[in-house]
Amino acid sequence: MSKVTTIIDIGSNSMRMVVLQKSSRFAFNLINETKSRVKISEGCYENNGNLQEIPMQRTYESMKSFLNISESLKSRKVICVATSALRDAPNSKVFLSRIKKDFGLSIKIIDGEKEAYYGGVAALNLLHNDSFVTVDIGGGSTEFCFVKDNTIIKSISLNIGTVRIKELFFNKNDIEGAKKYILDNLKKIFEQNIEIPDVIVGIGGSIRSVSKLIMQRNEYPLDILHGYKYKVSKEEDFLLQIINAEDNNELKALGIKKDRFDTIKEGTFILKTILDELHISEVITSGAGVREGVYLSDLLRTSNCKFPSNFNVSVRSLLDRFEIDPKQSAYMGNNASKIFDVLKPVHNLEDKYKTYLVIASKLYSIGSALNFYKSNDNAFDFILNGLSYDFLHTTRVIIAHTIKFSKKSLPSKKDIQEYEELLPSLDVMRWLSFMISLNITTNQDLSKPKIEYILDEENNTLKLELENKTFLINSNIEKLELPKEFNLEIL
Repeated sequence: MSKVTTIIDIGSNSMRMVVLQKSSRFAFNLINETKSRVKISEGCYENNGNLQEIPMQRTYESMKSFLNISESLKSRKVICVATSALRDAPNSKVFLSRIKKDFGLSIKIIDGEKEAYYGGVAALNLLHNDSFVTVDIGGGSTEFCFVKDNTIIKSISLNIGTVRIKELFFNKNDIEGAKKYILDNLKKIFEQNIEIPDVIVGIGGSIRSVSKLIMQRNEYPLDILHGYKYKVSKEEDFLLQIINAEDNNELKALGIKKDRFDTIKEGTFILKTILDELHISEVITSGAGVREGVYLSDLLRTSNCKFPSNFNVSVRSLLDRFEIDPKQSAYMGNNASKIFDVLKPVHNLEDKYKTYLVIASKLYSIGSALNFYKSNDNAFDFILNGLSYDFLHTTRVIIAHTIKFSKKSLPSKKDIQEYEELLPSLDVMRWLSFMISLNITTNQDLSKPKIEYILDEENNTLKLELENKTFLINSNIEKLELPKEFNLEIL
């Protein structure tokens, strides 16, 4: 696969592009994301599905801009897929031929099941959940991909998109007709006789817009949409406020942006109907969708479209791009594991915190690559936003804070107050801070020393047998603040 790859997705409402850059075999990072609300399906559902000239021209001009960006970023591979509007349109060949003739680009029209599958592949690999159903509300259709125990079970596409519902029902004020139409389509899901999870992964502009509003209303401390989750029961009234808004002024008062006025009511109506009918209790928002699914299906084609076990694309990508010395990163990770294990009888932390400590220890030095004098603060901000995929929000916040407080002194309650709702207790954070600080201090001269850690529980002492004793290391170990009353002794 090319080092830089462009994926373009022509949806019924929006045309989107991502440009992704490989850093190693399976790792990659996003270098561009562009969206254009071309509304290629505008007017088609009232004209026997035929694409109209003005929307086609908007899409053509946006394609030209997208390809200019792709070329400037030295992309060597461009994959373009199209979904509901183009696959339904009797005159789609007119548009496809023009793009092929003028830009030399072949657009692949994918069927609804394939579109749903790509959304499932993205969520399966890039979110930290193993059983869910993806719901991708588009302009012309809504896709569902059922995932159980990290395996895609079934992909389904239904013709209940926002533009379709708007033109066929909402523009005629036929809300009951819209509800009946959606419910009739949803029967096809129940006919599959598959287990329906109570968690959905929301994909598509409508669901992301609603999630963003809910984040803001709840004053959520982390401004990251991918991986954001909320309980349906707590937000039902807000969804109804959007659906029942009388005009754009009421939508604006709810925090909805102008470019979403045209389809937000329809999108929320579809979402609310699905949540009710499928008895969904929780929504997880995905920033990744069809485009990332197309990319991953190509990247992982020899591994059943899944990353290898224990592989995290975000961690690997950050290390590929910013680690100063791979051997030092590996050493720090191994040493973190040893420290956690030997202190287990004292700290009594769950094993998941060992994973977080190891990741933090591997990544802490990337802050130095950005600015040595503010390395911990730089790493905090960078990692908080850079652990883009396959991390719970709580996990990325814990890892970022562990690195931020990898100093001689431990964090106070005031230090963690801003993100308190996403963090464990102060005692847990102080233990993680101490363990990463000990890890860094014992390797302060970067010699990767062999260290034996011995816990003397009777005397409440952690003994360190160092390969090479130096004044630098010894003096700094003595300055470490301890998370509880026990002793450190250098043998």
